[in-house]
Amino acid sequence: MAGHKIYAGAKLKEMRTRLVLTQAAFAQKLGVSLPYLNQMENNNRPVSTTVVLALASEFGLDVTELNSSDAARLVADLAEVTSDPIFGAAPPSVADIRLVAANAPGLARSFLDLHNAYKQGHERLAMMEEALGRDGAAPAISPWEEVRDFFHYCDNYVDAVDRAAERLGLEILGDPLAKIIALLARDGIETTIASDGAMRTYIPATQQLTLSAASEPATRSFQALHQYALLKYEPLLDASLDLAHFKTDESRAVAKIGLANYFAGAALMPYGAFLAAAMACRHDLQILADQFGASLEQVAHRLSTLQRPQAKGIPFFFVRVDQAGTITKRHSATRLQFARFGGACPLWNVHQAFETPGRFLRQLAETPDEVRYLCLARDVSKTSGAFHAPIRRYAIGLGCEISHAADLVYADDLDLSATRAYERIGVSCRICPRPDCHQRSVPPLENRLSVDQNRRGVLAYQVLS
Repeated sequence: MAGHKIYAGAKLKEMRTRLVLTQAAFAQKLGVSLPYLNQMENNNRPVSTTVVLALASEFGLDVTELNSSDAARLVADLAEVTSDPIFGAAPPSVADIRLVAANAPGLARSFLDLHNAYKQGHERLAMMEEALGRDGAAPAISPWEEVRDFFHYCDNYVDAVDRAAERLGLEILGDPLAKIIALLARDGIETTIASDGAMRTYIPATQQLTLSAASEPATRSFQALHQYALLKYEPLLDASLDLAHFKTDESRAVAKIGLANYFAGAALMPYGAFLAAAMACRHDLQILADQFGASLEQVAHRLSTLQRPQAKGIPFFFVRVDQAGTITKRHSATRLQFARFGGACPLWNVHQAFETPGRFLRQLAETPDEVRYLCLARDVSKTSGAFHAPIRRYAIGLGCEISHAADLVYADDLDLSATRAYERIGVSCRICPRPDCHQRSVPPLENRLSVDQNRRGVLAYQVLS
């Protein structure tokens, strides 16, 4: 917290509302005057050290929550969306965007939903879909986008589900697949491993679960736990879904699958045991995969979810991309926020992972806001178990801010102090402000261009600041 001011008005209001306290009562407990609290809640003043200490001692607040990543995500998302040409040539300043994100987060999210609705409607018209001829209106935001935003804004951590999964996970440590199959059998569910074309098939009428013989053991464990979550923890999943207030039944159905997946990962790698093991081996993905019977992708994704209040792990970003560069999974607990639309920066090492199968790639990178990161990338392949069956290939990326690099085995032998060692990456070309990037695919939306017919550099234009 030292070194910069923290404006957390929305967080203070949310906490006071949750505690059912008036402003006067809340101010008294924090040891400040009523006008001072009012100014902090309206972001006219930063949160003082006195208030920070009172929040920690009086209410047990993890003060790192005041540096809410929600605001950073909203700022990044709003900056990208308002750079859309539909808003004209002069997008709002970052300072204005920060004010909206801090003071009116609900309005900011509604604005993002509105832009999503516009974008999807525009794409449907461009593709000449016959949307007007269908029964029922199309949703304003796709179920996939709505669920992605749900996990995005809850920091990819769902406390009640994570803790329930942890209790189960401690029971099955050591041999998760055999133990979960035994638990299923205790409830009359027979599990077989066979090749029927699907990773997991459950028939309620006969209480038979079939797991694919072509899948890796880690995948079979994960799928068995997924089904167990749907069968034994459905009330918990439904209660979590009720709190989310999804706009459509389709979104809720997609989110239920997402929560069952979350439960499976959290049970396979229970929070406390996994966090302790990660710290002990300095976040060596291969060691963690072997210890918990998980895949490298499962381990990397789990590391990005370790955001339990008062027991947080290192803030990681996690991403998975396909061979076309499309982001298929993403989450960031760091200041780096991925673009809502399009792919990732081509200078990022995650794209090079396809060229070096079976190897971990390391990269020191710096984003346009001058934040530095240690980035790790690795290709992952998923076979379907037959000669003619397609192999699905992805690359996963994991990284943290450089201040945490010493806690990662992957930082060994890297010169973290050398400025020239850092690759100058961006988020995506359409919102990246770097004027001289040799890999730029399209001009930035918020900058004007200069075109000189008598001179050609790497690009056919110059980006003006």
